[in-house]
Amino acid sequence: MAIIAPKTHPLPPIDDIAPEKISGGHLVAKALKNEGVDTIFTLCGGHIIDIYDGCIDEGIRIVDTRHEQVAAHAADGYARMTGGLGCAVVTAGPGTTNAVTGVANAFRAESPMLLIGGQTAGAQHHMLGLQNLPHVDIMKGITKFASSVPTTARCADFIAMAARESFNGNFGPSFLEIPRDVLDDKVDISKAVVPTPGRYRASTKSIGDPNDIETLADMIVRAKKPVIMLGQQVWTCRASAIAKEFVEKLNIPTYMNGAGRGTLGQDHPLALQLTRRDAFKDSDLTIVVGTPFDFRLGYGKSLKAPIVVQIDMGYANVGRNRDIALGLVGDVGAILSAVLQATSGHAAGNGARARDPWVAELRAKETAAVDARMPKLLNNSALIHPYRLAYEIDRFITDNTIFIGDGGDVVTFAGNVVRPKGPGLWMDPGPLGTLGVGTGFALAAKLVHPKREVVTLFGDGSFAMTAFDMQTSIREKAPYIAIVGNNSYMNQIRFGQIAKYGKERGNVGNYLGDVNFEKFADMLGVYGEAVHDPAQIAPALQRARESGTCAVINVWLDPDAYAPGTENQTMYK
Repeated sequence: MAIIAPKTHPLPPIDDIAPEKISGGHLVAKALKNEGVDTIFTLCGGHIIDIYDGCIDEGIRIVDTRHEQVAAHAADGYARMTGGLGCAVVTAGPGTTNAVTGVANAFRAESPMLLIGGQTAGAQHHMLGLQNLPHVDIMKGITKFASSVPTTARCADFIAMAARESFNGNFGPSFLEIPRDVLDDKVDISKAVVPTPGRYRASTKSIGDPNDIETLADMIVRAKKPVIMLGQQVWTCRASAIAKEFVEKLNIPTYMNGAGRGTLGQDHPLALQLTRRDAFKDSDLTIVVGTPFDFRLGYGKSLKAPIVVQIDMGYANVGRNRDIALGLVGDVGAILSAVLQATSGHAAGNGARARDPWVAELRAKETAAVDARMPKLLNNSALIHPYRLAYEIDRFITDNTIFIGDGGDVVTFAGNVVRPKGPGLWMDPGPLGTLGVGTGFALAAKLVHPKREVVTLFGDGSFAMTAFDMQTSIREKAPYIAIVGNNSYMNQIRFGQIAKYGKERGNVGNYLGDVNFEKFADMLGVYGEAVHDPAQIAPALQRARESGTCAVINVWLDPDAYAPGTENQTMYK
């Protein structure tokens, strides 16, 4: 029987094999993964869904929020917690404009985040397409980089470009709008521009001019009464350890603000808080590290020392609002390390131990200030004083607790009382003073550190702004404790109105009503409790901790108690 050979088909020439295609959304996801992004915060929209498809393939977690402002705040918080690039992805038009506040907050707080917004297809340019707005023009004033992505092949390239700018000098947000057709179209993968991770960045560990390092070392060695302020950038640069070594070896009294809080433990002998005005007035050398001369420092006017030195990541910050004796620009940790090393070569001048009397002088004043304030912290009034709430929170948090402040007057009280137990355990909005950040920050903090406890102090005004996204944390199994300091008013504004216009007009536009926020927790199926007695604050917080769920502790406060900063209207001076 004849054997019939099977039919064979000749292989096509290599040139006839269809090249691998990739969409713009998948290129975006690949580029985000190259930047170390493992999570995006989003609210869905038809313009951006191809990015989701790419993120699934790249193993990037997609966290869908209920409001784009929360998505942007969460991306900001994620950046602060990880030290990497936070990312939010929102649809065009109102999706992007809803995220503007979160981007603006990150801009003033120097937080490296990327907002990606959708846009009408290029073929519909200037045709009044659905949700079409000039997003780039809107974003230019509150970002370090803002652009539209022109072609599918350059999607990854633009992600890399935006990320690079977010880490250029003092960190900040970037924005990209990507038209829908650019995301959906496919190109030959060989023609797409995909930068190789780790191969297109300059080192950011600059110490500036070596001569300035020597100059500052000499200033420190000769100073009899130096003080130092450690700000946000100490944490941004992950310089907490070297900053601690710096002040300990040189025996320098230390004040901290922003995310610099916690650099020294709460009981550290060099950690001071309530005597900053005295220290700035009497010191002969004041060093400000990683915080601008903005309203928090009286635009530099609060610094009275004959020699003021500024160390900052951004050139534009140095010498802004007041003259300085010396400015150093670069990575604040690298600079502190270099200066510390250089001091060993300056034998002349005062030894570190010679500053013991100066440290003791400030410590005595600090102790007196703490003692004088203690009756307010222990206030047992039936109308709970905000200081008492802050005191109980300070006692409640542990070295495993991330504390977040989101509010006006109630957080102003807490800022002088609640002491984080270590570096990286404090978050607040930053100098923009944005209300509503706490919900997104808490979500981000718990996702980054699932084994840490997250405690957020809200004012009743700020809680109501974004609280519904607690449901997102429940879905993501990222529980946190929300403490609402409830005085029924926007008290930081109310005080100024009463002082300026009288009591009869003091409540205009700032009365919020009496809201039982613990019932909000009931609706979400998590733990909730109202507190009317100061003795019940601690037990309520403990029950929240033991619940293992998200929790809302609604603490009713005296509406006529105002923080000292509010009474002095320091935020406007």
